[in-house]
Amino acid sequence: MKYKILNTDNIIKYLKSIENIKKYFGEDNLIAKEIGDGNLNFVFLVLSCDDSSKALIVKQAVPYIRCLGEEYLLKKERMTYEIRSLRIFGTISPDFITKLYFTCESMSVLVMQYLDNHTILRGSMIDKIKYNKFSDHISTYLSKVLFHTSSLYLSSEQKNELQDKFNGNNEMCKLTEDYVFTFAFMQHPSNDTANIKNNPLANKIFDDTKFKEKVLQLKYIFMNSTDCLLHGDLHTGSIMLNTNETYIIDSEFAFVGPFGFDIGALLANLTSAYIHHTIVSKDEEYKKWILKTIYDILTMFKNKFLQLWQQTKDSALITDGFVDNTTLKNYKNSFIQNIIRQSVGFAGCEMIRRIFGAAGVDEIRGIKDKNSKDKAEILVFDIGRKFVIEYNDINSPEDIISTITKCESLTKNIT
Repeated sequence: MKYKILNTDNIIKYLKSIENIKKYFGEDNLIAKEIGDGNLNFVFLVLSCDDSSKALIVKQAVPYIRCLGEEYLLKKERMTYEIRSLRIFGTISPDFITKLYFTCESMSVLVMQYLDNHTILRGSMIDKIKYNKFSDHISTYLSKVLFHTSSLYLSSEQKNELQDKFNGNNEMCKLTEDYVFTFAFMQHPSNDTANIKNNPLANKIFDDTKFKEKVLQLKYIFMNSTDCLLHGDLHTGSIMLNTNETYIIDSEFAFVGPFGFDIGALLANLTSAYIHHTIVSKDEEYKKWILKTIYDILTMFKNKFLQLWQQTKDSALITDGFVDNTTLKNYKNSFIQNIIRQSVGFAGCEMIRRIFGAAGVDEIRGIKDKNSKDKAEILVFDIGRKFVIEYNDINSPEDIISTITKCESLTKNIT
């Protein structure tokens, strides 16, 4: 089908031309509402007027960056990679991916399950809601997807085929290179100029050569590693959940990249939530829950990843019998430690870029009181910088927790 941009006026007619959607809604009268507030795409909720239990989400990519305007061009084909990645993620880890009712790469459209009983994790954490199954869920998703799309599991032929499916998503990768690893750490027109003006932290990071040298290391890893298939933007706004279920959404940044990148994005956002409650709510119980969640995710991920590896005898990397068990065990432990280290470095870049860059996060940039916001940004800066500078020295999840709490104690006396 020839591409056209959907809106509330034409979307119903379009959906009624799709056999699978006609089957779902039957002859019901439908209504469509635009509900998306994301940076890139348009999202619609389509509801049956005759049966309140029937509803679907329609997501379409348009050929520009939605939050910046039509003059900021961006290929709509990014939706192709979201469709492809969701299908792969859903095959590997189906419990955490929404049901897809229809996809069309030429229209850059996907139609999927409506999660009416779930909330976005970011807002829920601002509201101090605990999800005690989340650590288990997200560590299962990460371990399964990262392992099963890597050379630790796939044959060389399978891995090359996977890379071929995602090599074309270079425009989204370039966005990450620019906005996560570059622009926010220098004078650039895309930055939050109002926040940078008269902000001593901005000049501090712009002139910080030690920090920038480490960022260049991490950017190079991001640009040149082809470890596994990644979501590519796994922050707390890309996770919907309730007390029993967790779903991963919005994977248009999907690409084959470094093991630690998705984990790092998640770590950054959980740490930012911790900082929010350090400064704003001062809820010590909830802060402890966040730290426990970070620790549990990393520990569970390590154990589950190693267990999957133990169950796999042959892959592109390992041939059964190549090395003795002791040597292989040591190699695996070192390998997983390096994943965690890199994730910490990526987390630091993600945290600091949210202070000055084009896209902030509600838990920091949304703080209304200026004095509190300034304090939060100082703590984001201190933890994020420490993560970047010292990522190669991290040996355990305990080291990460220690870094967070030590930086917090050093900034407690800021007025």
